[in-house]
Amino acid sequence: MASLWEYANPVKFMRLSNWLMPVSAVLAAALIAVGLYWGFFLTPDDYRQGATIKIIFLHVPAALMAINAWAMMLVTSLIWLIRRHHVSALAAKAAGPIGATMTLIALITGAIWGQPMWGTWWAWDPRLTSFLILFLFYVGYIALWSAIEDPDTAADLTAVLCLVGSVFAVLSRYAALFWNQGLHQGASLSVAPGTRMDWSYKGPLYLCMIGFVLLFVALVLAGTRTEIRARRSRALMTRERARA
Repeated sequence: MASLWEYANPVKFMRLSNWLMPVSAVLAAALIAVGLYWGFFLTPDDYRQGATIKIIFLHVPAALMAINAWAMMLVTSLIWLIRRHHVSALAAKAAGPIGATMTLIALITGAIWGQPMWGTWWAWDPRLTSFLILFLFYVGYIALWSAIEDPDTAADLTAVLCLVGSVFAVLSRYAALFWNQGLHQGASLSVAPGTRMDWSYKGPLYLCMIGFVLLFVALVLAGTRTEIRARRSRALMTRERARA
């Protein structure tokens, strides 16, 4: 654990991310490309949903990362509030737009999938509604960072917002269990006994999910590196003004 905290040092973080970011990006591109090609072109149509179900290879990984991005932001925000490590606050800030994009992709692909299955593009289903609210929290989180000039104050307030929004991240994941009603199906993948999905679908879906995780890692590292550089630039400009 002591060695883990070393990477709260911006210099050590930049050194680690310098090689980890491109490795994650290359692996993500390869896994997503293979997973999507396998899923869309080599997997047979479902006997009930036809080819429509193949959007699952985009929808599920995006939904997975929409929720887990907020979980990552929660952890890094708590580290900021407790330990006051600037890298953790900047990592949370970098993850915000990525999580919002993943949430938007999940909402759009869900609507495309739901229209032929449910006969409507949208329903006020508990899971769909909580996901929409989660997206609005993402938008509010990004806006709050932009609205406050002092970075430490912005980090404090966005961390509190992240704590509140975590309720809807949990609801987005477990709404189908909390409420028995709703159009949204149960989990496609589960450790519970019983066959939910054939391996011809599981294989490419797992590849896409791992690829999306690595893509998220690469984008967060890139965003955090950008934020660190921007923070350094602001500090240097402030120092130069003070000297002048």
